[in-house]
Amino acid sequence: MKNLVQTGLVLGMIFLYTNLSGQSLSTGSAEQKTYLDFFISAVGTNLNYGSSNSTLADYKKSAQGIQVGLSLQTSIAPNLSLVPELSFIMRGGKLKVNNPYVQDEYTLRFYTVEIPVLVRVHLGKFHLNAGPALDYNFTGTQKLDGSTTHLSFDNEIGGFKRLETGIQFGGGLTFKIKQKRAVLDIRYCYGLTNVSYDKEVYNRSLLIRLNISK
Repeated sequence: MKNLVQTGLVLGMIFLYTNLSGQSLSTGSAEQKTYLDFFISAVGTNLNYGSSNSTLADYKKSAQGIQVGLSLQTSIAPNLSLVPELSFIMRGGKLKVNNPYVQDEYTLRFYTVEIPVLVRVHLGKFHLNAGPALDYNFTGTQKLDGSTTHLSFDNEIGGFKRLETGIQFGGGLTFKIKQKRAVLDIRYCYGLTNVSYDKEVYNRSLLIRLNISK
C-alpha cells in the first residue's frame, strides 16, 4: 500500500509538471513573473527528543531521504513573492546502539505530504524566504534491532500523529545555466508538533535544492 501511494503521488506530480512546468507568465512587469518548478532533491533529516534530546545527542544520527514536488513562485509586490509548494518527503532519524532511549539501534521513518507557504524577499539575485508548513504523515516505519514494523497512528502508547505543523526558513540564489533559470534554495524545516503520543519527538529537516527551468 505504501509503495502504491508513493508511486501515485510521484506520477501525479510528473503529470502536472509535464503539462505546466517551464511556463513563465507575465504579471504586468518584465521583472515580475510566475514560475512553476518540478524538483527532486536529497534531504538530511533528524529528530529532536525534547527534554531527552541532550541525553541522546551522542547517539543521534541523521537519516537521508528524498523530496519530490512542485514549487510555485508568484509575484505579489516588487521584490516580493509568494511560494506555495506541494511535495512528498521522507523524514526521520536514527539512534546508535546502547542509547538510553530504546537501548538497541533504532531508525524511525515518516513518509509525508508537505505543504509549506513561504514569503520570499528578493535581494537582486539572492532571496530570503520563511513561512508555515502543514504536514501529513500518511505512513511510517520503525526499525528496532534489525526488525522493521509499520507505525501506528492511533492515540495509544507507541502511536504517532499524522498531522503536524512547522516553520521553514532559509535563502538562496537565482542564476543562469546555459540560458536556463536555476534556483539554489537552502532551507531549514523546524517541526513544532510533538508527533508521538507517549514521548517527545519532533521532526527536523535540512533541504538543499536546485531547480532548473526554462
